[in-house]
Amino acid sequence: MNTILGLSLPAFTELHVVISLIGIVAGLVFFAALVGGRWLSLLNGLFLVFTILTSATGFLFPPKPIGPPFIFGVVSLAVLAVALYALYGRKLAGGWRRVFLVTALFAQWLNMVVQVVQSYQKIPALHALAPLGNEPAVLATQGAVAIVILYFAWTSLRRSAA
Repeated sequence: MNTILGLSLPAFTELHVVISLIGIVAGLVFFAALVGGRWLSLLNGLFLVFTILTSATGFLFPPKPIGPPFIFGVVSLAVLAVALYALYGRKLAGGWRRVFLVTALFAQWLNMVVQVVQSYQKIPALHALAPLGNEPAVLATQGAVAIVILYFAWTSLRRSAA
C-alpha cells in the first residue's frame, strides 16, 4: 500500500485537504479584514504558511503526467516566493505593498480554483451536478470565486494607493 509521510494515501489526502481549507479560510478572513482597513498578521501568516504547504504537499502525491495540478503548484509557489519577498524582504515599502497584494491574491485564487475543481470531482452531491466538470454549476462557482478575488483586489489595491 502507498504511504506518504507515513500516512495511507486516503489519510494523506485528507491532511492535504485540511491544510488547503485552512489556507483558504485564513486568506479569505485576512483579505476581508484588509478591505476593512485591518491588517491581521496572524491570519496573513496562517494564509501564507498553509498555502505554501498546500502546494508542497500536492507534489508528494504519486506521480502523474505533468498537468494542471502540477502547473498550479509550481506557479503558486513562485508567486508566493514573490509575496514573501515583498512582505519580509522589502517590508511592503513603496510599491512592494501592491506587489504583495497582487501575488498573495493570485495565490489565493489559484488555491480556490483547485478547491472548486476538486470539490466537484470528489463530493458526490456536487459531482452529480457536474459530472464532466465544465457544466454551468462549475462555471458559476468559478465565476463567484473570481468575483470575490477581484473585489478583494480592487478594494485593497485602491486602499493601498490612498
